[in-house]
Amino acid sequence: MTAKGSTGMEILLSTLENTKDLQTTLNILSILVELVSAGGGRRVSFLVTKGGSQILLQLLMNASKESPPHEELMVQIHSILAKIGPKDKKFGVKARINGALNITLNLVKQNLQNHRLVLPCLQLLRVYSANSVNSVSLGKNGVVELMFKIIGPFSKKNSSLIKVALDTLAALLKSKTNARRAVDRGYVQVLLTIYVDWHRHDNRHRNMLIRKGILQSLKSVTNIKLGRKAFIDANGMKILYNTSQECLAVRTLDPLVNTSSLIMRKCFPKNRLPLPTIKSSFHFQLPVIPVTGPVAQLYSLPPEVDDVVDESDDNDDIDVEAENETENEDDLDQNFKNDDIETDINKLKPQQELGRTIEDLKMYEHLFPELVDDFQDYDLISKEPKPFVFEGKVRGPIVVPTAGEETSGNSGSLGKVVMKENIPSRGDEGEKKSTFMDLAKENIKDDRTLQQQPGDQNRTISSVHGLNNDIVKALDRITLQNIPSQTAPGFTAETKKDCSLPLTVLTCAKACPHMAACGNVLFEGRTVQLGKLCCTGVETEDEDTESNSSVEQASVEVPDGPTLHDPDLYIEIVKNTKSVPEYSEVAYPDYFGHIPPPFKEPILERPYGVQRTKIAQDIERLIHQSDIIDRVVYDLDNPNYAIPEEGDILKFNSKFESGNLRKVIQIRKNEYDLILNSDINSNHYHQWFYFEVSGMRLGVAYRFNIINCEKSNSQFNYGMQPLMYSVQEALNGRPWWIRMGIDICYYKNHFSRSSVAAGGQKGKSYYTITFTVNFPHKDDVCYFAYHYPYTYSTLQMHLQKLESAHNPQQIYFRKDVLCETLSGNTCPLVTITAMPESNYYEHLCQFRNRPYVFLSARVHPGETNASWVMKGTLEYLMSNNPTAQSLRESYIFKIVPMLNPDGVINGNHRCSLSGEDLNRQWQSPNPDLHPTIYHAKGLLQYLAAVKRLPLVYCDYHGHSRKKNVFMYGCSIKETVWRTNDNATSCDVVEDTGYRTLPKILSHIAPAFCMSSCSFVVEKSKESTARVVVWREIGVQRSYTMESTLCGCDQGKYKGLQIGTRELEEMGAKFCVGLLRLKRLTSPLEYNLPSSLLDFENDLIESSCKVTSPTTYVLDEDEPRFLEEVDYSAESNDELDIELAENVGDYEPSAQEEVLSDSELSRTYLP
Repeated sequence: MTAKGSTGMEILLSTLENTKDLQTTLNILSILVELVSAGGGRRVSFLVTKGGSQILLQLLMNASKESPPHEELMVQIHSILAKIGPKDKKFGVKARINGALNITLNLVKQNLQNHRLVLPCLQLLRVYSANSVNSVSLGKNGVVELMFKIIGPFSKKNSSLIKVALDTLAALLKSKTNARRAVDRGYVQVLLTIYVDWHRHDNRHRNMLIRKGILQSLKSVTNIKLGRKAFIDANGMKILYNTSQECLAVRTLDPLVNTSSLIMRKCFPKNRLPLPTIKSSFHFQLPVIPVTGPVAQLYSLPPEVDDVVDESDDNDDIDVEAENETENEDDLDQNFKNDDIETDINKLKPQQELGRTIEDLKMYEHLFPELVDDFQDYDLISKEPKPFVFEGKVRGPIVVPTAGEETSGNSGSLGKVVMKENIPSRGDEGEKKSTFMDLAKENIKDDRTLQQQPGDQNRTISSVHGLNNDIVKALDRITLQNIPSQTAPGFTAETKKDCSLPLTVLTCAKACPHMAACGNVLFEGRTVQLGKLCCTGVETEDEDTESNSSVEQASVEVPDGPTLHDPDLYIEIVKNTKSVPEYSEVAYPDYFGHIPPPFKEPILERPYGVQRTKIAQDIERLIHQSDIIDRVVYDLDNPNYAIPEEGDILKFNSKFESGNLRKVIQIRKNEYDLILNSDINSNHYHQWFYFEVSGMRLGVAYRFNIINCEKSNSQFNYGMQPLMYSVQEALNGRPWWIRMGIDICYYKNHFSRSSVAAGGQKGKSYYTITFTVNFPHKDDVCYFAYHYPYTYSTLQMHLQKLESAHNPQQIYFRKDVLCETLSGNTCPLVTITAMPESNYYEHLCQFRNRPYVFLSARVHPGETNASWVMKGTLEYLMSNNPTAQSLRESYIFKIVPMLNPDGVINGNHRCSLSGEDLNRQWQSPNPDLHPTIYHAKGLLQYLAAVKRLPLVYCDYHGHSRKKNVFMYGCSIKETVWRTNDNATSCDVVEDTGYRTLPKILSHIAPAFCMSSCSFVVEKSKESTARVVVWREIGVQRSYTMESTLCGCDQGKYKGLQIGTRELEEMGAKFCVGLLRLKRLTSPLEYNLPSSLLDFENDLIESSCKVTSPTTYVLDEDEPRFLEEVDYSAESNDELDIELAENVGDYEPSAQEEVLSDSELSRTYLP
């Protein structure tokens, strides 16, 4: 009997359990069915907690003993069990123990024509089958064969019964045992035949759920290799491709299209990458071979081993399901717990460990002369600071670009860029075409001198539509010679004053046969060349007064102020840059330079269904193989490949600093598969790309597929576009990288990763970035990049320009060499602070006692945005801004702007030449393999040894899967919070000052997002700079600052892709944040004018408190969009998403469909 105070549900269950009266039982069951149907999940859960499922299963057992069983009773019991079973985690086990499986199965077998009874029985069988052991048990008793007696060709009768039978079959076929049974009996062919029949006859689409049920069964059976083979043998690819194409016109049929695409992708035969080896095309012999790890494995592989593919890539059923019951199923519903979070309090507590002896650390004394210099030999400012005046050729203040600010007046409007060029005419022929010099041609003699033809004229470049293809074909390369400084590329000091971006165009040897090179070539024994230059058809007018220049001049009118870009200096620096492939070419964007475009670039709207369209085109490759050209047009592994001569084939190149493109295969007339090079001494890390394309036609949509990416998701799925630089546009006064491309998506493809490449994991696939481009000019030379390139030579050029332009009376600037890299490049170390007012004792004391700020960047070569942020920081620190001067007077900055020069130079994505991620080597760096990390850590260890710990350490990075700019820091309390051990976290006492700087930045930097910041210490990050500097060196404010590769979804730049202007602004704002941090940490000794620092009181309060634990930031912050869920090629999940009900994709309007790519992707500023 029930206890006093029992609920109505408990009374009903108690009565049901104890009554012997059939009618009472039926009445109670009828009431329970109504209660459960009307009450939703809450009532079902309550029923389960009160033992309802066990009582009903026992009732089923008792009722089955009747002969024949009472039909109405069986219908009611099965109906209610089918509703409550999914809510009971132990239901599968209870049903099996009670013997309910065979009772239900036998009822179906004996009553196939009694649809009223069979329907609830099938619904319950589907619930039973969710348990793998039950599914196998039912399969052995013939349930799969039984389902095929119910389902069949198109029929207007019994559609609800067929639908439930298909759902049950799909659940049963998830068991590999059942799937193999279905394949053995030829049911894959049967399912395809039935699907085609329903597809043809269901003209009004009233039976879409049945059609989808058939596809779900096919999806389940093709999870095994045998099922995929049977599907291919039954011509399943062609059948599903044709039917899905016919469904495209009807939006409500999208679930059928998406499920068909998933099945076809899964069954698409796995291909090997068309490469001889997945190791890099370039080899660099390491001085020391690591004993363990992936690099050691790479070196230990026998040369005859095929590392591109292995047997595991067939996805064979090695991982046969454990068809044993997991009794702790309820563990699946426990709260998410991240095992990567460090839980050992002792490991979390910073323990300052020098790790090296004081004697050993003395090797770094010479890099800290500011601590001992008495400044006797310096011309110091006595009391009043002198106005900051730049010396040398570059004049005017260094202006930190502030994104979003418009130039006042018309004098420097970037919208009115004008380029002037000194162009020789073609004499009697009268052609007004630009011509160029190839000094590497054999018919040019070294003893000739450069001359100008008498008809030289200076004309303004107009917009050019026709290009001289003959000259492009004739001249493959332009060689830059080491022309003497008085004539090299022809810019006078006066020109440079007004020229932010001098562009040099060389002269054509054919047009001017009497011209020749001056001086020696840049490299001993080889030349430095620019890539092909498009012929521009530039017209000239007005005689130039400075026609005595040896080569043509070009000037871009930009706002007043010096530039850090100097093409001549860049070439001088390149000759000292050492690359493994010994590059002798220079990419035009690096030579010309980049200025931010004067328009906004919105995050790209994702067209509806773009991914499935691209996948359908990939599937067509298998179905219509005769349409595939499959021609290699670029190949680093085969230097003797034939360069196609046809005019309609694109030409590719990546043989320049930071370039990465290994192989190109023409698939269709205007479609190319591109394969990226692995990081040197590695067999993976493909993501960064930078390459040149030429030979394009106007009005042609070219599709590029980069087919060997490795990340599982990318911001390319969320509005990010690749970057393109047009040489023609640069010559026309628009020298900038722009976001380009439409129909962009990132998805898993059918190219297989070997277990060697996947770190031992088997059956992994590569991913494809695909984008389509319409080029703006015919026969242009264009460059594509993953993100805004920033080469090692560019850094060295910027540092030299900063050094030559600074005022030594006001700014203390030193550029030292931290160390040499593995390939012999220097790793620069920069020191910046304010000079002491005088060499008096008190001024020297103030100088030497300034706290240190240690900054580093670009440990990962593919994160070029980190270098642009660092550029903004360096320019701001060297500027004559009063705030910058206050900042220099407050801190001594030690900066390593590029921790991985070799990786950057050689086009790596993540590693150095050692084949290792340098940001995982900070715990125990090897001086021979990781010299930059070893010595950067040594600098910090030296500061700790002399009791001069930096106030802030920050390592600049880029993030490929999140938007905005944000920080990762280190906090014991917030890490413990994430372990849900509240008692432990309450005992932790911690200074919350680590939150102050991010909080400040969230107020002053528009791109910065505090909600994306995390202060959790993960086990996998224990050897990163951030954690090691915090834990071993003892710097509380140790950060990684991550900048998005895509754009922002909050603040001033919401909805815009990020550009170099915004990145440099972030670097400048970081400096301003440090000044405000100084005011907070030293309010008494540090008084600044209120006009400089209008810091909000509420910020001061809120930055010193932690009101809630941090949000643990996962790898990506985007929701999995619907297509991506449905198209996960190896997904066995049960996310049964109906796109028709949850339309999340974007459908362009008719008006937008007629807009060009450029109109859709850019919004011009007013």
